Amino acid sequence: MGTRNVSSIDRNIFRLAIPNMISNIVIPMLGMVDIAIAGRTGEDVNIAALSIGTTIFNFIYWNCAFLRMGASGITAQAYGAGNFRECANMLVRALWLAFIMALLLVAFRKPVGDFSLYVMQGSDAVRRLAGEYFFARVWAVPASISLFAVQGWFIGMQDAKTPMIIAIMSVVMNAAFSLLFVFRFDMGIAGIAYGTVVAQYIGLLSSCALWFVKYRKYMPYFDLRESLRFEPVARFLHVNKDIFLRTACVVAVYTFFTASSARFGDTILTTNALLMQLFTLFSYMSDGFAYAGEALAGRFVGERNPDMLKRYIRRLTGWSLVIALLYVAVYLIAWKEILMIFSPSEEVVNMAGQYIVWIIAVPLAGCIPFMIDGIMIGATKTKLLRNTVFLSTLLFFGTFCALSPTLGNTALWISFLVFLLSRGILLYICSDRLNVKKIME
Repeated sequence: MGTRNVSSIDRNIFRLAIPNMISNIVIPMLGMVDIAIAGRTGEDVNIAALSIGTTIFNFIYWNCAFLRMGASGITAQAYGAGNFRECANMLVRALWLAFIMALLLVAFRKPVGDFSLYVMQGSDAVRRLAGEYFFARVWAVPASISLFAVQGWFIGMQDAKTPMIIAIMSVVMNAAFSLLFVFRFDMGIAGIAYGTVVAQYIGLLSSCALWFVKYRKYMPYFDLRESLRFEPVARFLHVNKDIFLRTACVVAVYTFFTASSARFGDTILTTNALLMQLFTLFSYMSDGFAYAGEALAGRFVGERNPDMLKRYIRRLTGWSLVIALLYVAVYLIAWKEILMIFSPSEEVVNMAGQYIVWIIAVPLAGCIPFMIDGIMIGATKTKLLRNTVFLSTLLFFGTFCALSPTLGNTALWISFLVFLLSRGILLYICSDRLNVKKIME
């Protein structure tokens, strides 16, 4: 491959990856800003309560993330095939499904919230505060789920800049309104939640305005009857079913991680919550390349262009490894300084030092499965994703059950690394070592 071709490929990758990186770094900042605000209220219990509350919403939203992934892959393939009518109708399908899901979650917010708080456990004080947070933030659900659908459509259209603008705006608004509600109006942890509610609706309104500015030429392609036709809807639901089951396994692991942390006491729960912020920072950064992989893989599958797909997979793999090594270096040098941003508690930071070796290893374990995930989502090879993550989840729980009686919280981190490593290995093997012909079948 010539130098010019490599440069062109890298430019296309970074054209999508850099805005997605910025978006994905900004997204966890919503949680990081909330944790920083909670940590400076003077009560460590607020961080623990916020960790439980945000974990519940992560469970809800991650299980709804199939909307973004399903819309991204199918839209990208339609874009690659030059089928702009299908691109437009895909947005309608995604928004209809988002509306139905949001309506159900808001309608059943009381039993969902009560059950989730019961499962997460924690002390009485932590659960009470987590409940305040949950029942305030639940009103952001319609906006948040709709944003998944819109973001996936933008990515499928090879547009990463618009989601970046929306994400930055949401974080700024979230920080501003959370600070206002907590410190000006003394609303406590509920004020942090309401800050997120306001920010999400501002983000949704902004996405509508930006869509009209950039994509109003697609309005003649909209056909409500065609968008709800059985065959394309069935395909969309089939793809989303597999992604939903795949995501449910991932969320089950993350949720079990937090729930098990709570059983080890509030100090361990707070420590693990802070350490997971480091993992979150890496995962969203690495997902910048995964999202680029979704858009590009879907496009080249739609174009029926295996040669270009093969070239892009090689470059995406290389850049994913580079990002992982950079994170390892940063965490080795400055993990304590990063954690001090979120909590001034020396007890919590010193406790985190006992487990930091595991979080430093996370980037190397996670970079490959994240990247392959993006390729397979773009190619809509969702059955493979579902099956491999199911096996990895079994390995996670099996490892924890075997090690937890003797290793306690360390067993939780070892099991998490086993989960990440096994996902990468299984995805690589089951895709026939990323065989392009198999991916395009």
